[in-house]
Amino acid sequence: MFVAKLFINDEAMDASNASTFERIDPVSGDVATVASAASASDMDKAADSAAAAFPNWSETPPGERRAMLNRAADIVAARTADLIAAMVGETGATALWARINCELAAEIFRDAAAMTTQVTGEIIPSNISGNMSMAIRQPAGVCVGIAPWNAPIILGVRAIAMPLACGNTVVLKASELCPKTHSLIGEIMREAGFPPGVVNVLTNAPKDAAAVVEALIAHPAVRRINFTGSTRVGRIIAEISARYLKRCLLELGGKASFIVLADADIDEAVRAAAFGAFMNQGQICMSTERLILLDDIADEFVAKFKAKAMTLVAGNPADGGKPLGSMINAEAARRVKALLDDALAKGAVLVCGGPARGTLMDATVLDHVTSAMRIYHEESFGPLAAIIRVGSIDEAVTVANDNEYGLSSAVFGRDVNRALSVARRIESGICHINEATVSDEPQMPFGGVKSSGYGRFGGKAAIDEFTELRWITVASGARNYPI
Repeated sequence: MFVAKLFINDEAMDASNASTFERIDPVSGDVATVASAASASDMDKAADSAAAAFPNWSETPPGERRAMLNRAADIVAARTADLIAAMVGETGATALWARINCELAAEIFRDAAAMTTQVTGEIIPSNISGNMSMAIRQPAGVCVGIAPWNAPIILGVRAIAMPLACGNTVVLKASELCPKTHSLIGEIMREAGFPPGVVNVLTNAPKDAAAVVEALIAHPAVRRINFTGSTRVGRIIAEISARYLKRCLLELGGKASFIVLADADIDEAVRAAAFGAFMNQGQICMSTERLILLDDIADEFVAKFKAKAMTLVAGNPADGGKPLGSMINAEAARRVKALLDDALAKGAVLVCGGPARGTLMDATVLDHVTSAMRIYHEESFGPLAAIIRVGSIDEAVTVANDNEYGLSSAVFGRDVNRALSVARRIESGICHINEATVSDEPQMPFGGVKSSGYGRFGGKAAIDEFTELRWITVASGARNYPI
């Protein structure tokens, strides 16, 4: 069992009212973590700490910020075993997925380190003789990051790395479902040498989530909010942020479409689709949820996809040896079962897989899915892939766009120009040609459209999210004013 405390001003501490909550291992049912349950006053304390640290941190030279971020990357690598143990115990993920989290988190830190010298501006020609006008970027202030449980190390680090690189101080609000995993990020940042108050990490009980989130957003020193999670909660974050006129970056739900054209390399498409649909039990915002197949190749694809999916069985990640682990909790298993039952009742064909065993569910594939079924529209966030057969490319694009979400997508076809033409018609922030829908690189502009959110994490795009663009003029000589 792990113990997670609040991390404020470089100190590990209990909640102000000494409250705690428990996170239960989704497979064993044992207590995985006892964590401090922060109150709204603890959120204010953390924001105050970040605000007090901001003046000095914002003036810290980029080379020093770069060195600390690179040290954080090294420490993530050194503490991979600790991070894996915490993540597996709290989320039911496989050790493989936890290790991938650690590897990509280290890359995110290193990419952010490289961006510290890319926070630039420009000279803009002025119509006034003798004026020098500049557009300069400055750190925004205190940035709040709210990270989810499904890729907790990747997304916990992403929530703070670029804000820090840009010269901001941060408050990371941990997920209630992986408090220890996120609290370890605070320990890593302290070990990397970040000054007191620059990085703060808070855990809270699920019942207090609404109150503590609003307290953070409302704090006068907070200037930016970034949130990765469900569209339902994202709407709440956006509404609260709008009420306080705070800019926010939202990366929300998805229902990624995977179009297989008639000239596709079927074997490669099957491999990519299986990875995209079932990695981490389909609990990734980019997970392949809808396989849109041209009729010409549908039967061949389904046969090969079934053979692959049947090898993807779930087991207790603590035992190892199985490609899939656990869904996050029993409620997730019930949600996926309801979608499965609805589709079967309305004429879908079960290709393989089926109901969960507790929170364990093997890769499950449905064929002949139609728009009358809930699984066609609703995000499953589980190991459930829906196959939709279409007669033309135009119909494939229509089906891909017939959804409220727009995060990731993919198109498979040997004629790359045609595949690119299809990709350009898909309403999504991300589209991969001849690659899985699940793909991430720290330097890429990552984000979605429609109900998948707005704004972009990653590389230079993130500089705009976490800085203020200011116009500053230096005038020389006398000016003539009308009054």
